[in-house]
Amino acid sequence: MRRDTAKEKLIMAKRVFFSFHYKDVVDFRANVVRNHWMTKPDRESRGYYDASIWESARKQGDIALKRLINDGLEQTSNTCVLIGSQTFERPWVRYELLKSFKKGNHIFGVHINSIRAKDGTTKNKGANPLEYVAVSYSDSGLTATLWEKTNGKWLEYDKIDGSASYRVNVKKEYQGNSYNLSRFYSVYDWVGDDGFNNFVTWVG
Repeated sequence: MRRDTAKEKLIMAKRVFFSFHYKDVVDFRANVVRNHWMTKPDRESRGYYDASIWESARKQGDIALKRLINDGLEQTSNTCVLIGSQTFERPWVRYELLKSFKKGNHIFGVHINSIRAKDGTTKNKGANPLEYVAVSYSDSGLTATLWEKTNGKWLEYDKIDGSASYRVNVKKEYQGNSYNLSRFYSVYDWVGDDGFNNFVTWVG
């Protein structure tokens, strides 16, 4: 049986799943971050799907898309959401974030509108998707419930494993409280925070 070396185990622990809106791939901004990560010799990533694979799964329905995302998240310990203008409202980005949270991945966001698109333009920062998904904990601390904000209202999110709630065991300070996921995770700007050199420090 083959044994993994210590370095290989470290690499496995640092695999990153990228969550993004495909319009930002067309505009090139998401590719800057994704391609940067792929060129690093000592890191691995998952969750890379070109448009043809995504479109093929979408034609087969939600089950196929969930399977695609779930497979991409396997063996990852980090989820990076690339934040463009409409990322916060994309249903599958919300699924990826809440699925990642339930899985226990470290999550962080990277604003990409500061990256010049193919036409050389930049945009103002988009809304933080982590402010539109949330978790609440029961008074006992033994149940977590996932939420999403839609049309200004918070609704239970039951699209993962058929239920919005699942068993946990959280510390007393969290019991009976609710939190936007932005409370737990940091967001950076690719240009302003020098993502090319600092991305590795954002990975949990």
